[in-house]
Amino acid sequence: MSNVKPSYKRVLLKLSGEALAGERKIGLNAEVMAEIAQVVKRIREMGVELGIVVGGGNFWRGRSSGNMDRVTADHIGMLATTMNALALADALDQAGVENRVMSALEMRQIAETFIRKRALRHLEKGRVIIFAGGTGCPYFSTDTAAALRAAEIGAEVVFKATNVDGVYDSDPNENPDARYYSRISFEEMLIKELKVMDGAATVLCRDNNIKIAVFNMDNYENIIRVIRGEELGTVIS
Repeated sequence: MSNVKPSYKRVLLKLSGEALAGERKIGLNAEVMAEIAQVVKRIREMGVELGIVVGGGNFWRGRSSGNMDRVTADHIGMLATTMNALALADALDQAGVENRVMSALEMRQIAETFIRKRALRHLEKGRVIIFAGGTGCPYFSTDTAAALRAAEIGAEVVFKATNVDGVYDSDPNENPDARYYSRISFEEMLIKELKVMDGAATVLCRDNNIKIAVFNMDNYENIIRVIRGEELGTVIS
């Protein structure tokens, strides 16, 4: 058990599908997932209870699927998140981290169906939960799924690991003069329409008093640093 006292007891980590794919951004990268699994192991050794929501963008992006029906495209996206959840669970197994995959869609042969009380019991027993299938409903993003699951399990914070080092008023990759925020309120995020998490996710976190921490995922050590309470990235509260 780590002797470093964490700043949080229960955390929801939102990982994009691309985070599991490495530099190619498509498919799965075994080395990257092994690295993430080791970080998750260290988080558990710190005594932090952890839920993870994974996206599916490394396999499927429904909004770029041409003329396909939106509901059908979103259902395919839910299946993509399930593939990622199973792959991450395997990496955690290999790292010796006890875990469970819980799906918003019923897939009894490969994952537990999400039941809140069962999820809470898994966390109390020290198991990491990987939430698959988004919210189980079309028209909602995996960001919204992260906010929803965070509220349901009583997480104190949603960690959103991204490819930038925090929240800006415009894309810093395109605008060198983009303004950086180290702290920002939910209301300001919504008024300025900052594209960090979608509106539904932001409102869910606001209404349930769940902080959002946005930081760069290029260095997986950043997750540990944020859990320790270091000033890193942007805090939305």
